[in-house]
Amino acid sequence: MSVEHTLWAQDATGLADLIRKGEVSPIELTEAAIARAEATRSDINATAEPLFDAARARAKTVDRSLPLAGIPFAIKDLGIAMKGVLTHGGSRIPAWRADVNSVLTDRYLAAGLIPIVTSTSPEHGLRLMTESKAFGITRNPWNTGHTSGGSSGGAAALVAAGVVPVAHASDGGGSIRVPAACTGLVGLKTSRGRIPLTPLVSESWYGMVVDHALTRSVRDCALLLDLTHGPDLLTPYAAPSPKGSFVAAAARDPGKLRLAVYRKSPLGLPVSAETLVALDAAVALAREGGHTVADIDLPFVGRDFFADFATGVASAVAGTMRAEALRVGRSVLGDIERATRIIARFGELVSAGEIYAGLQRLHATSRQLIAETAQYDAVLMPIIAHPPLACGAMDPKGADELIENLLDKLHLTALLKLKPLLGQLMDKSLGFTHWPAIQNVSGQPSIALPVHVTDAGLPLGIQAAGRPGDEETLLSLAAQMEKISGWLGRRAPLRVPS
Repeated sequence: MSVEHTLWAQDATGLADLIRKGEVSPIELTEAAIARAEATRSDINATAEPLFDAARARAKTVDRSLPLAGIPFAIKDLGIAMKGVLTHGGSRIPAWRADVNSVLTDRYLAAGLIPIVTSTSPEHGLRLMTESKAFGITRNPWNTGHTSGGSSGGAAALVAAGVVPVAHASDGGGSIRVPAACTGLVGLKTSRGRIPLTPLVSESWYGMVVDHALTRSVRDCALLLDLTHGPDLLTPYAAPSPKGSFVAAAARDPGKLRLAVYRKSPLGLPVSAETLVALDAAVALAREGGHTVADIDLPFVGRDFFADFATGVASAVAGTMRAEALRVGRSVLGDIERATRIIARFGELVSAGEIYAGLQRLHATSRQLIAETAQYDAVLMPIIAHPPLACGAMDPKGADELIENLLDKLHLTALLKLKPLLGQLMDKSLGFTHWPAIQNVSGQPSIALPVHVTDAGLPLGIQAAGRPGDEETLLSLAAQMEKISGWLGRRAPLRVPS
């Protein structure tokens, strides 16, 4: 078997074991990953910055006693720093070169991981499809006419294409779970405060953004969490400490769990039959594992909740554009995409009082959600309302494009304070992904599970949301479902090694 095939077929835990046994070397794996990154680049367009020379140098000297020594890796081109590496944030704003590592980057390197590229993101992570004016369209290895999701779509495409077995990702409104659902991967949105974002920021989007990874296997997800979680001196708050290791949690039988399933769209928008088939598949796997599953409703999570979420994000984007203008010494409104510009201008129009009141409403709903679902070990619900969309499907067309142009060119952003118009644009933005932002607001952990592949050959995952701080139960349940389903053996058909 070739080294490329070994890289393509194994998860990170398996590859690390082969390295420890001397059956493959870090430099051999790194060279195979670089070659595969280059071979698939025109297919998936998932690389922002190649790091090949630095990767080769690190692979030659990595301490083979480290838990993930020599494992090829990708770091997202957004919200994380790697010293000396350009970060674009998926934008045409002039890139910045970090002079320090993020705490999370240091933890990745201390584990022995070998970053070979940074992965593509939509501009500032604002779309749940990875398409940008700066980098173009990132494509799904299962079918390159379709999206790999976003905003961690580059990370997902690289893992699904067998370039790397694990990749850094972040999630502010579904940006780990949506790409996982689109590409047949495991994606854990961690509890708020589980992994530090320091020293770049103390928190992002009012605490709604978290970092972790996209992986092929549940055990990789758990291992990477063991190696990266926990506060540092600059962390403003921390998630509750786990009872044991996350790897141990993933390895043990979950026992008999009490689960719930939430089937409705909180936005009241259409949900495809395929999404409901995927949700039923997850329920069937859970029941096969010996768990009870009860249908529930969450009527207090509705359109007003998402309007407050969207308004809060807009204010955060406005603040980010101010910071970027200070960094480059001029306005950046001409550099950014039309949709980003509209969001930023809207964020400038919303008063501090309105933002504070909206956040308080979100927190109140979160408390109610956590209290009313505390009786369940996890709640199953969709991630995406439809199978992975065709590339370009979320681009505004016709009347939608006309409205965007008018809002932008005539500076009519104030019209978004009218509830019907904000609702219309919100439906366009979130029409593909109705559910994931719920856990970003509540701070709960939620894991994407690759339970289904459509008749057209496209993955369609669902999520299990847990109690705050309880990733261990989610990992135990996910590992059991992985074993029952056999999903770990699925691979995208793109450039299968001989």
